[in-house]
Amino acid sequence: MVFFHKRTRLLMISILLGLIGLSSTAMRVRAQQKSDVNPANSTTTYPVAPPPKRVDPLPDDRDVLEREAETDYRISNLLGDFAGNLWVGSWRGLSRIDPNTGNVIARVSLPNVTIGALAQDKVGRLWVGNYEGLTRVDPRTNEITAQNLLLPSKRVLSLLIDKRGYLWTGTDSGLALISPDQGLIMTTVKNMPGVSVNAMTLDAEGQLWAGTLDGLIRVNTASALIMKRINNLPGATVQALAISPEGLIWAGMPNQLLVVNPKNGIVLRSVTPLRGRNVTSVRFAQDGSVWVGTTNGLLRLNPDTGALLDRVAGLPSSRVLTIAPDLGNKLWVGTSEGLAWLMPTMDKAQPHFGFGRAVK
Repeated sequence: MVFFHKRTRLLMISILLGLIGLSSTAMRVRAQQKSDVNPANSTTTYPVAPPPKRVDPLPDDRDVLEREAETDYRISNLLGDFAGNLWVGSWRGLSRIDPNTGNVIARVSLPNVTIGALAQDKVGRLWVGNYEGLTRVDPRTNEITAQNLLLPSKRVLSLLIDKRGYLWTGTDSGLALISPDQGLIMTTVKNMPGVSVNAMTLDAEGQLWAGTLDGLIRVNTASALIMKRINNLPGATVQALAISPEGLIWAGMPNQLLVVNPKNGIVLRSVTPLRGRNVTSVRFAQDGSVWVGTTNGLLRLNPDTGALLDRVAGLPSSRVLTIAPDLGNKLWVGTSEGLAWLMPTMDKAQPHFGFGRAVK
């Protein structure tokens, strides 16, 4: 009996201790719940650790990110019109500014803003070449009066008005002659050597010279027949063209600047300061000097000796795409990062804040 009572007492003690433990656990749970309700009383801490690794977006999100294009501020073409205005063609659209003050006069709404070339016909209408074709704009009203012509290719790279007033359109698939009045194609140059017409200029006889992927082509502007082909130029691809006051062709290549005699097609010289440079633009100024834009800066040369006269600093980008000298007593420069201007008395160029990353 004594043994039985001892076991009974032990069992009762165990039950009592269990009840005490359950009560303590319940109190801790209620305390925890109360702490969660009142964060001010929380003493929860977290271990110091680096942030988790970035999770790549899901395929659908990744596709959206890849299609989001950063704003392109390149100025692809500059044109001074008969009224003294400066037309600025960029990859954000077409604008007209007063070159004397730099004020933006108008911004023209176009169906495609990726502009590659500009030209003004003899009546004053503006022709805009972009990557979706050709557009004619009335500069008085800024209205589109013709567009979407049946060109050899929709990607227009160069435009030129010949001495008769007809519009020559260079594309990445050949050359077309257009009547500016009717806005209709008159003819195309068949089997164009070099295919892509990157640049054009007129010689002293009024014939057209086209710079292509495989040298120079001389085209009769009356018959649209090829008169001469120069395809043995070092560097092959012609990216920029200009005719000097003496009638010589200056051809910008990916690796140099060549001076060519248009009568016999002989390369007279390779301009020394531009050897090994990617030449993108060539323009002669009223003072007789020649401005040369490259992918690594803007230079002014003596055309007779090839001597370097100036190297322009302060541009928005060293990649120069287009040049317009002697407008508003300024040199205007289009770069891959915006528009800049330079006056003869200035030691460096100044950016135009309406065409760069400084303006949102």
